[in-house]
Amino acid sequence: MADQPTPLMPHATATWLVDNTGLSFEQIAEFCGLHILEVQAMADDLASSKYTGRDPLHSGELTQEEIDKGQKDSEYRLKMQRAPVAVSRTKGPRYTPVSKRQDKPDGIAWLLRSHPEVSDAQISKLIGTTRNTITAIRERSHWNIQNIQPKDPVTLGLCSQRELDAVVAKAAKKAGIEDEAAPVETGSDREKLIEELRAERDANVKAAAEAAQEAEAEEWLLAKRAAEAAGEETGEVPAAPSDEG
Repeated sequence: MADQPTPLMPHATATWLVDNTGLSFEQIAEFCGLHILEVQAMADDLASSKYTGRDPLHSGELTQEEIDKGQKDSEYRLKMQRAPVAVSRTKGPRYTPVSKRQDKPDGIAWLLRSHPEVSDAQISKLIGTTRNTITAIRERSHWNIQNIQPKDPVTLGLCSQRELDAVVAKAAKKAGIEDEAAPVETGSDREKLIEELRAERDANVKAAAEAAQEAEAEEWLLAKRAAEAAGEETGEVPAAPSDEG
């Protein structure tokens, strides 16, 4: 039947209908939005997953009268009596990928330091954290407080610059400090921090290269001294170690 919604749990509903009614596999498959072979497999206990039956009468998706009509006429197509209510995500802390969750305390600390006008509720929604965590960081009672370093949550990837600006502007307006909040150039701060991080990375690469060169030079010098020592014992003039290889 065109455009008819399917049950909330189609496989579980199909299992119940197979076990408790005389409906044809085709009727059950069409009502549940499944392939007829799936229903056949359930009836033959061949399905890879065993589903616990779900009673569509209890949920109001079907009536006994509708089932009786289908059992009397195999050509009858069951009609959904009450479509399942779409389940939407409840409000709460935003989802943060596992790889970035360890950065949350740093982002929270930055907000507490740089924008004290932002409320705990706003931080919770922006970063995706709990008020208990925010309080612990503010009061420095967090279990990892010694390792928390305030960092821009935008740079950490915990929120977008637009989201941060909107939260800061809303908090500033509520606190009556719009004029003071206006000169804050969060974008410039972010770019500056990115440049500092790049410079630090380049410095680390350069230091690693210099360390490798020093180690190579020291190894060459040790080889040369060893060769000289061997030459003194044999009375031969040693050849200098090659720089190749």
